[in-house]
Amino acid sequence: MPKAKTKTSKPRNSGRLRIGDDWNAITIIALSQSNPLKAVAEFVENSIDAGARQINIIRGRERGEHYLMVSDDGQGIPRDDNGIPDFRYVGTHICDSVKRRLKANGAEGIQGEFGIGLLSFWTVGQELTMTCAGADGKTYQMHMAKGDPSYSVSARHRLFPDRGTELKIKPLLPGIRQFSGEKIQWYLASELRDRIRHSGVRIKVVDRHTRKSYEVQPREFGGRLIHALPVPRSALGEIYLELYLDEPKQQDGVGLYRSGTRVLEHLSELEEFQRPPWNEGCLQGIVDVPFLNLTPGTRTGVVRDHAYSEFCTAMEPIAQKVNALVEEQRKAEEERASRQTLRTIQKAFREALLTLPPEEYDWFDIREHGVDGRFRLKPGVPGIETAGARADNEASIRSDKRQKAFFEYAGPLFSVRIAPSSCVLPIGQTRTLRAIARDRSRHQVEHDLTFAWDVVEGDGALENSHDEIVKFTAPAEPGLTRVRVIATQGEITCEAEALITVTDSLLPETRETSDTKQGLPGYTFKRAPGELWRSRFDAEQNVIVINNGHRDFVFAARTRALKLRYIARLFAKELVCKNFPGYSPGDLLERMIELLLYTEENLK
Repeated sequence: MPKAKTKTSKPRNSGRLRIGDDWNAITIIALSQSNPLKAVAEFVENSIDAGARQINIIRGRERGEHYLMVSDDGQGIPRDDNGIPDFRYVGTHICDSVKRRLKANGAEGIQGEFGIGLLSFWTVGQELTMTCAGADGKTYQMHMAKGDPSYSVSARHRLFPDRGTELKIKPLLPGIRQFSGEKIQWYLASELRDRIRHSGVRIKVVDRHTRKSYEVQPREFGGRLIHALPVPRSALGEIYLELYLDEPKQQDGVGLYRSGTRVLEHLSELEEFQRPPWNEGCLQGIVDVPFLNLTPGTRTGVVRDHAYSEFCTAMEPIAQKVNALVEEQRKAEEERASRQTLRTIQKAFREALLTLPPEEYDWFDIREHGVDGRFRLKPGVPGIETAGARADNEASIRSDKRQKAFFEYAGPLFSVRIAPSSCVLPIGQTRTLRAIARDRSRHQVEHDLTFAWDVVEGDGALENSHDEIVKFTAPAEPGLTRVRVIATQGEITCEAEALITVTDSLLPETRETSDTKQGLPGYTFKRAPGELWRSRFDAEQNVIVINNGHRDFVFAARTRALKLRYIARLFAKELVCKNFPGYSPGDLLERMIELLLYTEENLK
């Protein structure tokens, strides 16, 4: 008898994916949200999607357990055929959100489509209780616990049912207990900025630990709003831009949003946008791309699909336009900084030259003699200056001729100094010393003053020792003499000292005097990276050329104070080298130290 043929099963080459362990999949989904604040924002978004007009977030403690409660006045949980909140649907349709079907039917302004937002309570606390009223006037609640695959629904006894939904999580995880109401408020103000603005919802955060409450206001950006940007073109939808140009700050950036909800705090977190202008810290604002696809778990990641490619392409013209605006602002900031730096340095040098002996530091025509014999600062002609410094000097000359404003009048006496504070005088010779009294704002005080001069140490004689200006006569022997002046205005008394070096011979005069003296020079930049020179003096234009590509300048430019002092030292170097030709290196260094000592005192 022939053997019957046995039927052999062939291996299947295709099939349908399915979950091998449902609970393991749910656990992975529930723990995929890494930011607890993001979970709180999702609870608030659920309330906004339910049409809530008022949302309250309460952080408190009861029976020794910390809790977080979110309540709203929205439409609540969808009801079943009996008018009871359909908690069963919520608990058995993970990854099958009703919002997805609403979007498919044309509903707009709804966030969420994955049906996993409620599970993010695992990253906030141990248990979740959701309460909602039914059509029968009774209140029902659903209870879930972290790590427990079951849920329970029960009636809750309340005298009057509340409209909307109440969500309560307790006890909170140890790290969440440190969340303050203020921190929640700041996060929601940025995370849900446009959702709050467009929906008109009011969100109140009550922190019962600190006994404070906060109203969540949509975040306001600083800087200047950029107008007339190109419209981003995309076949998938519109891209909304709101960009503000501000001074560079490391923490500033443009946020990436989808339909009013923030996806990324900084657009530069995406590799394609790790370039100017997005990563320079000079922009604030939002880029809202409603057609982007997000990673379901965290909703902080972007899927690199066709929609993302369309977004990157549409942003190219925007980047070009903003880069041009940033460059314009950078140039304007450099001009402003150059003007301010030049004014500060020139003021410091004028103060220093007023203190130092005029016969040794008379290189610039910045002093003039008044009819009373006093030395006064002369505005001077600064030559060719960068960044509009010439206009500033002309404005200061005009301001001297106008009537003083109230705040420009001198206040009470605050300090006094002697001009010059240090000088060298041959034996037997005389020179004039002057007391300069100033108020707290460094305005010169001229009224109701009395002076008392005396020689504190050494030899020498003073004439008119009770006047503002005295004449000092050097003794017949070399030495050091300290002269003191005490200025008095009413009950206020200030004093200052000057050091006079009496010598029998002076340093030989090797400088060539010029009949055409110039004012204090200006400065300009020339970028020469790799070259060793730091600065050069252009005598024809009376301007100091600074190499802003030198490594020392790059190092000093990190802070304004360091940059200001670096430029002042370059000024001192160039001025000493130009005005003391023929001096030995040691003498030049001595002069430079002396000039810097009196200059940096006034460098603020």
